[in-house]
Amino acid sequence: MMYGYGMGGWGYLFMIVSSLLFWGLLITGIVVLVRHVGGSRSTGVTAARPEQILAERYARGEIDDEEYRRRLDTLRRGGSALAQS
Repeated sequence: MMYGYGMGGWGYLFMIVSSLLFWGLLITGIVVLVRHVGGSRSTGVTAARPEQILAERYARGEIDDEEYRRRLDTLRRGGSALAQS
């Protein structure tokens, strides 16, 4: 009459695993896409203010007190001292 009674155990296992894999990849793709698109808008790559960069260098010990104050003064005056040097 009939050659079998439908899918066997391996058929059901393959169906379950492939469905889970499909939905997992789909959801992962959506999450990655949302993070990529949303992240570029919210964080935005903007240049740090020069005074912030100077303060960070001072905090890391890259420059001393005298150099920090001199450069900060130059920045606040609009860089006219740099143009004269």
